[in-house]
Amino acid sequence: MNKIFGNTTGLGAQQIKSLERLYRRGIPPESILSNDLAREVSFLSSALNRQIGLLINRKGEISMVILGDHKGIFIPSLDVFRAASTRFKGLRLIHTHLNGEALSPEDMTDLSHLRLDMIGALQVCEDGSPGKLFWAHLIPENPHGDYWLIHEPQEPHRLDLNFLSFIVALEDEFARQQKTRKIEATEKAILVRVEKNPLAGAEASLEELRQLAETCGVAVFDSQIQYRPQPDPRYLVGRGKLSDIDLRATQIGANLLIFDHELTPAQVRSISDFTGLKILDRTQVILDIFAHRAHSREGKIQVELAQLKYLLPRLMHKDTSLSRLAGGIGGVGPGETKLEIDRRRVRERINRLEKDLKNITKSRGQRRGRRNKSGLPVISIVGYTNAGKSTLLNTLTQSAVLAEDKLFATLDTKSARLRFPRDTEAVITDTVGFIRKLPKELFSAFRATLDELNEAD
Repeated sequence: MNKIFGNTTGLGAQQIKSLERLYRRGIPPESILSNDLAREVSFLSSALNRQIGLLINRKGEISMVILGDHKGIFIPSLDVFRAASTRFKGLRLIHTHLNGEALSPEDMTDLSHLRLDMIGALQVCEDGSPGKLFWAHLIPENPHGDYWLIHEPQEPHRLDLNFLSFIVALEDEFARQQKTRKIEATEKAILVRVEKNPLAGAEASLEELRQLAETCGVAVFDSQIQYRPQPDPRYLVGRGKLSDIDLRATQIGANLLIFDHELTPAQVRSISDFTGLKILDRTQVILDIFAHRAHSREGKIQVELAQLKYLLPRLMHKDTSLSRLAGGIGGVGPGETKLEIDRRRVRERINRLEKDLKNITKSRGQRRGRRNKSGLPVISIVGYTNAGKSTLLNTLTQSAVLAEDKLFATLDTKSARLRFPRDTEAVITDTVGFIRKLPKELFSAFRATLDELNEAD
C-alpha cells in the first residue's frame, strides 16, 4: 500500500486516492520533472491548499508522497535510503510553493542535511497550473567557499538537462576531490571550538586538539571557530554555524566532529541528530589516548576509573519497556530500574578501583622511601606532553623507554640511574606530560608525577 506521509486529517477518500495515484506517475530517469507530473501535483496542491512533496529516486519512481500545510512540509526519516561519504541519497525532492516563492533557507538546510540529489520548488499559479521550478544541488569544494548552486528558475517543459548523467558526474567529482587527500584513516574529522574572546588563544587550543586527534589515528580535515558571547545550550555553536559545518563535512568527506569542549549528553544527541555525524568531545579523545597507551596495572586502573567517572553522569537513557525490575521482600515491589542498576554497578566498580589505586599509591610511596634511604639524589624530568622528556631520559641513561612524536606516549613514571664523572650517581625519573584543560577525571593519572616532583631534589 502506498502511504501518504504527513497529516491527512480532514481529507476525503477521493482526495487521498488522488494523492496515492501520484505514486504511479513515474518520470523518465534522465528528467528532473516531467511536465505531466508537474501539472498533476500543482493542480492537486492548489485544490488542497497545501504543499505537496515528492521524493523521486534515480529510476524516476516516486518513493514518497508527503503532504504538508500551506507553508511547508515535514520530511520523514530517510535512514532506509543509501548515502556514503562521496554519494548522495539517490533522491530528489520536488515540492510545491503556493505563494510562488523561491527556495527557502529551510529548503537549503534539507538539501544539505539529508544529502539529497537536488531540491526543487515548483511555483503553483493562481489557476492551479505549474509555474517555474527553482532548483539547487550541492557542489564540491571550490575557491569561492560555496556549498550549493542555485539554478535560474525555468518552466518544467524547458528543462533539457540529462539529470541522471549529471548527478552521477557530480558524485564522481566529489569522490575525485576526496581521493586526492590520500587519507587512509577511517575517521576524518572537523575540529570545532566556541570562543568568547578572539584573543583567548582559540587557535593554539585547536592545534593541541589536532595533535590529540592525530595521536588517536584520526585525520583532521578542517577546523572551525565561532566567536559568540555564550555557547548555544543545545548545539554549542549556533544552528546556522552547525549547518555550515555539516555542509563542509559533506564537501570534504568528513565523518566526525570533535569539539574542543566537554559536551553534555543532550548536546551530543542534538548535534548528532542534526548532522548525522559521529560526535566526540575533547575529554573522549584524551580518554581514548590513555586507554591505548596505559601499560602498567596502575595506568590501566587510572584509565578505567576515569572512563567510568566520565560515563556515570551520562547514564541518562531511559528504557520504558524494562520499567522497574522485581525487588523488595520475596521479589515483590518496585525494585530498581535498569538505569538504576547500571549506575549502581558503575559506582561499585569505581569504589573497587579507587581502593586498588590507593594500595598501589601506598606501594609506590614505600619504594620512594627505600630509594631515599640510598642517599642518591633524585632528578625529575617535567614538562608538556611530547616535549621530549622520554628522549632526554634515553639519551642520558642509555635506556630504552618508549619515545614517540605523539602526545602521551608516556603514561607511567619511569626511573633510571644516571652516572656522573667521579663515580657520582643520581636517579632520574621520566613523568607524565602536562596538557591544557586536563579532564578532571584524569587528575589522578598525574598524582605520580606530582609525587615525584615533591620528592625530587
